[in-house]
Amino acid sequence: MTRALPQREPLPGLPPRVTIYEVGARDGLQNEKSVVPAQVKAEFITRLLAAGLETVETTSFVSPKWVPQLADASDLLSELGEAGKGPRRPVLVPNERGLDRAMESGVDAVAIFGSATETFAQKNLGRSLAESVEMFRPVVRRSREAGMWVRAYVSMCFGDPWEGPVPVTRVADACVSLMELGCDQLSLGDTIGTGTPGHVEALLAELDRRGLGTDRIGVHFHDTYGQALSNTLTALRAGVSVVDASTGGLGGCPYAKSATGNLATEDLVWMLDGAGVETGVDLDVLVATSTWMAEQLGRPSPSRVVKALAGA
Repeated sequence: MTRALPQREPLPGLPPRVTIYEVGARDGLQNEKSVVPAQVKAEFITRLLAAGLETVETTSFVSPKWVPQLADASDLLSELGEAGKGPRRPVLVPNERGLDRAMESGVDAVAIFGSATETFAQKNLGRSLAESVEMFRPVVRRSREAGMWVRAYVSMCFGDPWEGPVPVTRVADACVSLMELGCDQLSLGDTIGTGTPGHVEALLAELDRRGLGTDRIGVHFHDTYGQALSNTLTALRAGVSVVDASTGGLGGCPYAKSATGNLATEDLVWMLDGAGVETGVDLDVLVATSTWMAEQLGRPSPSRVVKALAGA
């Protein structure tokens, strides 16, 4: 595949390089109804790495009862071998039991997942916000003692399907409570995709007032209302340089039916390439990977860049 676009015209105010935190193999596949074999997942991750993606979240050690798609976490990491280890191969863990399983597989990085709202905390974790923080406390402590890198996800930062709008101050409270446990990085989740640029700017400003600068923050936007790229651009202009994305735009949330696909990695790379921002990602290889994965799933990729380039 040969392409001449996008034309590169540097956009002032953006970081020179952006780290893409690839979530396709975990968040992207977790909501698939048909189980994807561990060998296919391993091949997907191998192709993502070959495309130049350095940070790839591989799987989750949640209960197979709640997320059957990821019941093969240990098998997948065994299949990946050394390629599935290191500080740039995080896995999601919900509690100490999940951490135990992750440590048995030799992981070096983990992510916990909290909420900005009480309703989602109950639906996703079966606990209140305060109880979930206490559940995560030993997870973070033990992870740090073992020398692991730790990320904290916070869901429903820009709206909740049950509670509606979520005050920025309440979101900041939830974020601070998790980061005070000792996490290295915070990911702000627009789980149902209702965020808009002004909202993004307001939340980042509030977090900065609380002592959480953009150097410790990543953003995770779903594209339900077509706002993911505009929200990402706003975050980058505010100083964020870590962006979560899912190859092919795969993803959703099993506990929030209004949450559709994530920001497509290809769409993000296209925008950043055109703005002169380095990512280290080979877009052509990534599009080929997305096309291959779409074949495994039996449906076309929703990514507009994939549709345009694969069609060409």
